[in-house]
Amino acid sequence: MQVNEILNQKGREVYSVKPDETVYNTIAKMAELNVGALLVMEQNKLAGIISERDYRNKVILKGRTSKTTAVKEIMTNKVIQVKPNDTVNLCMQLMTEHKIRHLPIVDEDIVVGVISIGDLVKTIIAKQKVEIDSLRNYIGGSYPG
Repeated sequence: MQVNEILNQKGREVYSVKPDETVYNTIAKMAELNVGALLVMEQNKLAGIISERDYRNKVILKGRTSKTTAVKEIMTNKVIQVKPNDTVNLCMQLMTEHKIRHLPIVDEDIVVGVISIGDLVKTIIAKQKVEIDSLRNYIGGSYPG
């Protein structure tokens, strides 16, 4: 299964902030949207990503204040990203290897969506359910073929 199929099901809305936004406002936006990360966009280009983990490690544990710290000071600059035609398996591999929970989907330098580890797990479980149901039908004799 490809990433594009997940985006078709969940939607392509992208939540983002600007690099000069305060960390406080960014965390408030994450809470309002009930998400764990936001893309950082500058002039419609992906500049970074900021997550709850960035906040914990680079603000709280460093003694900074979220109301005076800009997102660009703590965001992750090197963003792992995938293309719409990449596979779910590749996404799982990247997320596991890099210990990340969110992947921007980029098509020719344009962000077309974001998927989370939860999106991937739901997709994999749904696919396994279909396969299990097919096997049960085959074993039970009701397989069409």
